[in-house]
Amino acid sequence: MKKIKTALTVFFIITFLLTFVSDNFSQEVVRKSDNEIKPGVFQYEEYLPLLENKKVALVANQTSVIDSVHLLDFLLSKDVNVVKVFALEHGFRGNIDRGQHFSTEIDKKTGTPIVAMYGKNRKPKAEQLSDIDVILFDIQDVGVRFYTYISSMHLLMEACAENNKKLIILDRPNPLGFYVDGPVLKPDFKSFVGMHPVPIVHGLTIGELALMINGEKWLKNGIQCDLKIIKAKNYKHSYKWHLKIKPSPNLPNDKAILLYPSLCFFEATEISIGRGTLFPFQVIGYPDSSFGKFCFIPEDIPGMQINPVQEGKKCYGTDLRNTEDTLFTVKYLIEFYNKFPDKSKFITRKRWFNLLAGNSELYNQIMSGLSEKEIRKTWQKDLTKYKKIRKKYLLYTDFE
Repeated sequence: MKKIKTALTVFFIITFLLTFVSDNFSQEVVRKSDNEIKPGVFQYEEYLPLLENKKVALVANQTSVIDSVHLLDFLLSKDVNVVKVFALEHGFRGNIDRGQHFSTEIDKKTGTPIVAMYGKNRKPKAEQLSDIDVILFDIQDVGVRFYTYISSMHLLMEACAENNKKLIILDRPNPLGFYVDGPVLKPDFKSFVGMHPVPIVHGLTIGELALMINGEKWLKNGIQCDLKIIKAKNYKHSYKWHLKIKPSPNLPNDKAILLYPSLCFFEATEISIGRGTLFPFQVIGYPDSSFGKFCFIPEDIPGMQINPVQEGKKCYGTDLRNTEDTLFTVKYLIEFYNKFPDKSKFITRKRWFNLLAGNSELYNQIMSGLSEKEIRKTWQKDLTKYKKIRKKYLLYTDFE
């Protein structure tokens, strides 16, 4: 009998402890869930009422998901009248290579027309907006001036302002939103890879940048867009935002995104940065064994890269996949310039290099053999001015 009583006592104690732990674990899960960063797309109670009885156009791609459901499917399940989808560079499903043009098509799953907002049709025409009332924009950006999604957003804002259409932006955290760096773009170098006088790493979400575009009157003729931002919840600029879905074919992971602003300058050279491999924007190489011991061979990869630089050639250089030094820098550019045999031929597309840099000074500084420290000094005045402007448009607690 004593053994039975002892066993029952132990059973009740264990049951009590398990219940206590379970309850506290559940509370902890709820607490973590409450503090979890939620992009604007999750705040549907805020934007769905704005879409009721409206003809809606959606600007979206493969990153436009709420949990595991694509935003287009989610909206249709809520009986939102989505008339069309506008697709930016890389297409609606994110599988079109950089710079490749595509035309209007039909989404096979939903039958919704998809209109290319890229190539010859970067800015929606009046007739393409005539059958809609409001545009919903949900695109994951990476926080770099020459990443073209923000240029497309600028032109969309301009088209909305000209045609009296409301634009709702579902804001998303910026994976590089924890700092600001690089030269500020000068007006003479405005292009589709740089439309705003901001540094290369601008430290803004797309919602904050849209507010800046409106507030600083950067749209044509100073017009302003009827704009509504649905904020991300629980985000701060000091947080590191992990992307579960790659924002474009050649930014497959966090490391590539972190290194992207530093390595993109090599696009104006014959140096490979891993396009045509499974680790783009994470390596640097050239077909010369004096450039380093690490080697790789770029090849065509359908859906990622066609005709990559140095295709089929063994490139030697540097593997950055394990580096912790991922803040914006020109040291890699300087290093490979110094290794290059004929330095006058290092930068093969000078105009393209200057458009990426946002000025002509960086080209001359590299050619003149200036150190990174010397080059950085020339950015500071404009960078300080930009940081003051940036503060006016922040929607989230800053990193400083």
